[in-house]
Parts: sequence; structure tokens; C-alpha cells
Amino acid sequence: MKPANILVVDDEAQNLALMQQILQSHYPLVFAKTGNAALAAVSKHKPALILLDVQLPDIDGYEVCRRLKASDNTSHIPVIFVSSHADILHEAEGFAVGAADYIVKPITPEIVKLRVANHLSLVRAASLERAYLDAIQMLGEAGHYNDTDTGEHIWRMAAYAQCLAEAAGLDQRSCELIQLAAPMHDTGKIGIPDQILRKPAKLDADEWQVMKTHTQIGYDILSRSTAPVFQMAAEIALNHHEKWDGTGYPAGLKGADIPLSARIVAVADVYDALTMIRPYKAAWSSEQAFEHIVSERGKHFDPALIDCFIELRAELEQIKTDFGLEATMHG
Repeated sequence: MKPANILVVDDEAQNLALMQQILQSHYPLVFAKTGNAALAAVSKHKPALILLDVQLPDIDGYEVCRRLKASDNTSHIPVIFVSSHADILHEAEGFAVGAADYIVKPITPEIVKLRVANHLSLVRAASLERAYLDAIQMLGEAGHYNDTDTGEHIWRMAAYAQCLAEAAGLDQRSCELIQLAAPMHDTGKIGIPDQILRKPAKLDADEWQVMKTHTQIGYDILSRSTAPVFQMAAEIALNHHEKWDGTGYPAGLKGADIPLSARIVAVADVYDALTMIRPYKAAWSSEQAFEHIVSERGKHFDPALIDCFIELRAELEQIKTDFGLEATMHG
């Protein structure tokens, strides 16, 4: 991977030379001697990190940092102030305008290298997290590309799933993973012909057999990753059509043999699907959907989760409303 650019801003040539000596063997460097030159360099070179002096001949470093943090294009770039001001007030002002760190001159080479490395590590972690979120969104949308379940269904359903996971007593990390993994539950539909996905009527027996393969297809795609969120997504994709009484598919798993993540998503998915308009049915009211799901307690759904579902009714209906649907829609 290409090393990240670092912008070094200081009006003293000897300070620039010292930073060059410390960092040039590890990172590509860009230099600027004024605040305005620094802003121009950021626009041109898009550095991953900025080492910024406070005292500059035109606009000071604090103002440079303010302008960077005020722009959506540059607010994400970490700024480390490097200043001869060692007092608390100057350091506090640096953090107040958005700095990630503050180093006092005279600098210690090892400290500079460690601070820079640490902040770039945070940048890489944030970039990786963004990539995960982008991949989740793309896989979620891909699973519904030729389906009628487009729009906000997968994100609304994921919010329901997180709510149920919390009520079921899962730890915060597991609840977050379920919310992230749930939108990918139908990724396997990317392998189902659109004439089946878009059929404006119920499927015949042969078509239904093809449709059921989306669980295995989704698992095969998502299980290629070892990341926890994709491992959970694969587990959900494979098992979210299993039923508590063993009559589901693809494996006919029963009861607690069905992974809890899939049991949670099954409730959330069915609730949302029932209250949506589909080519072959009108949207059910929230009352109708609740009555149906409660009637499936111990048959389709985990009884303990349905108990949570009943207690969460007001919260789930609020989520529906927050996503732009009326909680009292009628079928």
C-alpha cells in the first residue's frame, strides 16, 4: 500500500528540515510555510495528516485548522499542532479548534514518529470501517436489486432486529453486529432470476424451489469473509427461513438449533414484510401483523423472542414511523 502523504507546515526552514529528516524515510512529505499555502496544499495533495505550526506569517495555525474542520472535504484530516507554546491555554485552544494532538517544541524525533504513526493508524481504522459499511450497504442493496423489496425495507428491518436483540439480552457488540449483518440477509437473491423475484403472484412449486436456494447462495457469498460481521451475515442468510417447529428451510433446523441471530432477523423480516405492499398482496396493518406473528409463537418463531416482540410493540411502531411509514397503515 502506498504510504500516506503528510503535510508539514512551518515558516522556519530549519524546522521543516528537521521534520524532513525525521519522517522522510517513512512517508511522502509535502511542505508549506504559510497558512494560505497550507490550505492550497491540502486541496492539491489531499494529505492523510497535517503537522501544523501555530505561529505563521499570514493566518495562524488555529485559523487554518478551523477552516479545515469547517469543510466536509477536509474535516476528516487529523491535525497535529507543533508549537513552541507550551502553556495549557494554547494547547487547549488547539484541541478546541479540532486538533487531534499537540506537540511542544523542541520536538523529540521518536515522539514525533510515534504520534504520527498512531494517528495514521486511527485514520486507517476509520477508512476500513467506512469500507465495511460501504460493502454492507452494497451487498444489502444487491440482494434486492431485482426484487420488489427495495427502498428502506432492509434498513428498517435491521433497526427492528437490533431492538429485538437488545430486548433478548445480547451484549452491545452483538446487537451492533446484528444490526449491521441483518441488511445482508437476502444477499443470495442476487442469484435468483428476476422473473421469479418480480412475479406479481405467488410462486408455483418449481419456482419456490429455485427461490429457496437464495439462502445457500447468500451463505456461499458472505462466508468468504472471516470478518465477524460477514460471518454473522452468512449465518443469518443461511438460516433466516428456518422455523422454530422445524418446518423451515433449507435444513429444517428446530428450536435452539437455529442460530439466535437468524431467529431474531426472522421475526424482524416477517414483521416488516407483512406491513409492506407487495405485487401479490396489500400491506397489512400493524395490528394484523402483530396478531399474525404472535399466533406463530412456538411454530414459526422462538417463543421467548415473541414475548420480547410483544413488549416492544410501541418501540417497533415508532421505528416504522421514523422510517416514514404510518404505524396504523391499513391493508
